[in-house]
Amino acid sequence: MPATVIIGGQWGDEGKGRVVDYAAKNSNIIARYSAGTNAGHTIVNDLGKFSLHLIPAGIFYSDKKCLITHGVVIDPLKLLEEISMLENRNVDIGNLTISNRAHLIMPWHRIVDELEEKRRGVHAIGTTKTGTSPAFIDKVARSGIRVADLMNKAKFREKIHIILKDKNDLITKYFDGEPLNEKLILQEYEEHANGLMKYVGDTMSIVQEADKRGESILLEGAQGSLLDIDTGSYPYVTSAVPASIAAGACIGVGLGPKSITKVIGVFKSYQTRVGEGPMPTELKDSTGDKLRNQGLEDGTAEYGTTTGRPRRCGWFDGVLANYSAKLNGMDSIALTRLDTLSGFEEIKICTAYKINGKLVNSPPATFDELNSSEAIYETFEGWEEDVSEARKFNELPKNAQIFINKIASLTDVPIDMISVGPKREQAIIVKKLFD
Repeated sequence: MPATVIIGGQWGDEGKGRVVDYAAKNSNIIARYSAGTNAGHTIVNDLGKFSLHLIPAGIFYSDKKCLITHGVVIDPLKLLEEISMLENRNVDIGNLTISNRAHLIMPWHRIVDELEEKRRGVHAIGTTKTGTSPAFIDKVARSGIRVADLMNKAKFREKIHIILKDKNDLITKYFDGEPLNEKLILQEYEEHANGLMKYVGDTMSIVQEADKRGESILLEGAQGSLLDIDTGSYPYVTSAVPASIAAGACIGVGLGPKSITKVIGVFKSYQTRVGEGPMPTELKDSTGDKLRNQGLEDGTAEYGTTTGRPRRCGWFDGVLANYSAKLNGMDSIALTRLDTLSGFEEIKICTAYKINGKLVNSPPATFDELNSSEAIYETFEGWEEDVSEARKFNELPKNAQIFINKIASLTDVPIDMISVGPKREQAIIVKKLFD
């Protein structure tokens, strides 16, 4: 059976959670392989609406193994809160395993994240201030603390004692902040260790053995390809290592590249972005407001799952979509939030940029060029019909079909799933995501 990657094709918030939730029913293992609590997935099922930040979206299938792998940085408090939330809502999480190699978000990471953003002023990146970026920086700098260290009381105390002096110097002398208390950190994190101990294991071995047995593995990405530190809209990107693209899944879970046989890209039917950074198709008018607030009644309006911040909204960007599809080697696209576009008189898709008077069909490398890009649009007639009850492609309004086919043409990737609402059953399956 194949190992499949589900990856966001835009700047995150594409609706990956609902796609993973759908695809998980045909998988043996669902593994989250990147990012941290800065990512959020929203799931709507028979039990209600759930916001997940660390636990894989497949957790609602009790017969599936759900893994948080070493590619994820973990805030123990937030993870325990998420576990408690699920248990209180009668979700069985006995199938969860946390990698002993995963790095931890520590109190200094959250503080540095906030102070660094404040120091940047008008040049702030727009981080979630969850400490995720500083935790990845420490990981690469070889000064991180891992789950395995947390499970070893003596080793954990030793590491805290060594690292905290340098971190307090950074906080007090560079940022002019207040120092952290070693004793309180030890007490807090030893309590976290007791709460997480029963879930900790070797996720890499679990995935590798499942792959050897030919089991179906679903690799759940977080955030979006355009936030990748190497290939995204730098410097307004995530610090996550492994990469926020499909290739990073191998590193994040511990599989060789030959094990990945399918990549499903998730795109929203329009464009959104949280935080700062260039966004050529952004709409700073009533149309943008309408896109953002279409889902107010059912709770699917465009406000961040993690921070609650209003998302910047704009028309679908075909230039970036084509770039993302090629970058990830997408085999299939899941298109979400088509229902949001009902009621627009006209709908646009960006098909090229104009930069310094020249038309280009791929995103430039520099921030200044992308930020100054003029989006060139193709305009489509909209539709008034409610599409939420459609379950076949030919049940969609003709104008919606034309719009979808244009996206498939621009990306050169078939659109095999179309989300027409937040619930599990509100989807059109053009072709099975798992053959």
